[in-house]
Formats: sequence, structure tokens, C-alpha cells
Amino acid sequence: MFAINHAATALVIKKKYPQAPMWLLLISVQLMELLWVILNYLGIEYSTTETTVSSVLDVHLTHMPFSHSIFSTLIVAAIARLVINKVFNKPKMAIAITIAIVSHIALDLLTHSQDIALVPFMSLDKLGLGLYTIPMVAFIVETLYGILCWWQYKGSTSLLITIVVFNLANFTFFSTEFVGPESLLANHPLLLTSTVFVQIVLTLIMVGYQSRRNVNDKIVISQA
Repeated sequence: MFAINHAATALVIKKKYPQAPMWLLLISVQLMELLWVILNYLGIEYSTTETTVSSVLDVHLTHMPFSHSIFSTLIVAAIARLVINKVFNKPKMAIAITIAIVSHIALDLLTHSQDIALVPFMSLDKLGLGLYTIPMVAFIVETLYGILCWWQYKGSTSLLITIVVFNLANFTFFSTEFVGPESLLANHPLLLTSTVFVQIVLTLIMVGYQSRRNVNDKIVISQA
């Protein structure tokens, strides 16, 4: 799933667990992806592309046994829950952060095509329901998912616009007929890594800012 909709997931968790800081939720929903970025830069994990990239079908997350394995995700989530629960004595926040971390791999299992390992380096079939094999359906599902998260959060209009605009910015990545900047990624896997990292940073900043505005607006209204 693309960065904006992972970020939108934090809105739903925040609604359920208001005591969890939004900035921490936003980092948590992208924690495994940030690990993926670091491991790609280090050459421990890597991606490949076709000689021509016209859509998400031409990008392959070839080797990511640590950042995107179910076992690794559960271990990271368990450690986070233990630290927050035992060190900071915040059990509800611990649950929220655990859900946020696990949500990333859960959403990627829906969209990715058999590139998610169950356990690193074990000879098992990789997992993924493969929604990205039907790019335009994936685009519609992702966009609707982002809007649903906004609706659950009861966010501001500006937050909705942010989610929709970021989804629309990825449109050509889901279309084989309209070629966009994704064509520059061909044979440049680290450019893909950098693009994902930039999207993560921008979406976390924008969703975090717009959700904060939403809270401030509610405070003003309640005081009026």
C-alpha cells in the first residue's frame, strides 16, 4: 500500500486510542517501511525493475526478508509493546502502537504480489494477495480506503483533500496507459527507495499537520 494510506491508517487508530500521540502512530504505521528504506540503502535488501517502468507491475520488491516478513513485524511490535507497557507504564498506548506497526504488513499482504516472507530465509512460499496485479482496481481500493480512514476519524476537509491529492499523485503508477515520473525508476532501484522515503516523510508531515488542525478546530468549537 502506498505511503498516504498507511499514514491514513494512523487516523483510525488515533480515533480508537486518543491517548496515543499522533506523531508516534504515524511513525509506527511506517516503521517497517522505514526499515526497508534503510536496508535498501545499505544493500541488505534490494528491489529490481523491468527495463521500462510504466506501472506498479514493473517494480519488484525482490528481496526484503527482514523489513517485510510477518515474523520480523511481530517481533518489532512485541518489543515496542513491551517497552511502552513496562518502561512507560502506558498499556493502552502500547496496544495502539502494536496495532499501528502490524497494520503495515497487514495492508501490504492485501496489495503485494507474493513478496512477503513468513519468516526470514526460510524456504517457504512468499505471501501476498496481489491486488497490484490489477492496478486500476488497486488504485480505486487504496483511494477509497484512505477516504474511509478520514471518515472514521471525522477529519477536516483539508485532511480529506490531502489524502485524495496524494492518492491522485500516484495515479500514473497504477495506469499502463498514462506514463508518469515512474518511468525514471527503470534500472534505478535506489531511486525507487528514495521516492518511497520522500513520500513517507511528506505524507507523515501533511497528515500529522492536518490532523492536528482538526483537533485544534474541535477545541475552538467546543469553547465557543
